[in-house]
Amino acid sequence: MRFERITVDAAEMDGQPCIRGMRLTVRRVLEAMSEHVDREGIRREHPELEDEDIRQALAYAAANLDAKGDVAGAFAGETAD
Repeated sequence: MRFERITVDAAEMDGQPCIRGMRLTVRRVLEAMSEHVDREGIRREHPELEDEDIRQALAYAAANLDAKGDVAGAFAGETAD
């Protein structure tokens, strides 16, 4: 799977994976998922999020666990070595 909405930039947010270049990390989306029963609660807290952002954040986390951190080449604009 390609993560078109997940961006990683060493100069932003300490290189943590973010949603569409915003100062909103995948980690924060996952934390919000654990705090809210539904996506509406997450969107109230983070109105800039779209359903696809949330879906890709979850998919990224799952892929990161499956690959033990190796998801190189899966980001928009990045190619695998």
